[in-house]
Amino acid sequence: MAILDILTELATTGRWGPVATGADWAEVTASFGDPWTGTLTGPWEWPRLVAYGDLELSVCHCRRIVLVCVQTWRDVIELPSLSSGEPRGFPGSLTHQDVTRALDAAGCPWRPDPSLTFDDQCALTALPSGATFAFSGVAPGVEPVLNVMGLPDGLHDCPAPTTSTTP
Repeated sequence: MAILDILTELATTGRWGPVATGADWAEVTASFGDPWTGTLTGPWEWPRLVAYGDLELSVCHCRRIVLVCVQTWRDVIELPSLSSGEPRGFPGSLTHQDVTRALDAAGCPWRPDPSLTFDDQCALTALPSGATFAFSGVAPGVEPVLNVMGLPDGLHDCPAPTTSTTP
């Protein structure tokens, strides 16, 4: 599976394997193991940011995913394999044209996002999932490069206690 296939699946369905806004943290760790960066132990504030390489997840106190983000600004984008959870590297430097062609080929409608378009940044939103793709390097004669892709937050009403202790 290529990186554009993964991003297109997230844009079209709002899900990639066990990863989705609102998904149960236990399902993610059953597929990928413990996060490569971050932890859910200790008396810190919630939600907590954890990562599997360039896949960043914000996890609520109730152990639900409330934010999904894929950092794409690096030369190599590292994500867990769906089959083993082991790190996989994908080439970075995805252009605006690469992304829009992939979305169009998948039949995923999108529109420019003027609220996130300013200075040298432009953005687009995939309509099925609300996923946002933000590009940097906007200049005359230059193809913008994908900086980050994210799913909208879960706007979730947490049933867990509001204290900052570990459940």
